[in-house]
Amino acid sequence: MSLKKTIILADDHALVRAGIRSLLESLPDVEVVAEAGDGLEAVEIARRQSADAILLDITLPGLNGLEVARQISKMSGNTRIIMLSMHAGPEYVARALTAGAIGYLIKDSAFEELAAAIDSVFRGRRYLSSAIDPELVESLLAAQHLDQPELAVLTQRQRQILQLIVEGSGTREIAERLFVSVKTVETHRAQLMERLGIHDIPGLVRLAIRSGILTPEQ
Repeated sequence: MSLKKTIILADDHALVRAGIRSLLESLPDVEVVAEAGDGLEAVEIARRQSADAILLDITLPGLNGLEVARQISKMSGNTRIIMLSMHAGPEYVARALTAGAIGYLIKDSAFEELAAAIDSVFRGRRYLSSAIDPELVESLLAAQHLDQPELAVLTQRQRQILQLIVEGSGTREIAERLFVSVKTVETHRAQLMERLGIHDIPGLVRLAIRSGILTPEQ
């Protein structure tokens, strides 16, 4: 009897997760071992729960899918990352691959594509949804300017706090989410604004959209 392919599923919509989980577990050799509703939870689950792969929404709250992918790649190079997204634009795909994803699947893909993506990444091959132009993606990857250079000056914790700020969380709420003191959040907030040279929330939101932390419709 062959071992199951174990998968963590991360999406902030419970009904979407339930639907994807049902599709995944209809495959004979796949088991969903954990679910996450936001990016911070996804990282924590991946730290605690060993899994062969993670199916990861790109626009997770708390910590976006790109940052989750980076952190999971650093924690475990053995966890295959498949990004789920509503966006087929090559810039989104290239950023995801740069962050450590090996697969990129459009959310309105047919079930056959989900099965093909799982099979491909478990064979060690990149999988891009059929709606994606691979040549455009490769040209962006070759340009080597996708690793959010504006955010490179921030620490991992500051990136987390930046996303929570632009999502509208207050200082106390951020402190509670990250299990740190209000003073610590205030210090990181002041430091990240200083490092970015941005001192107002609208400016941080524009940066977040430009860097892929937020999508314009969020």
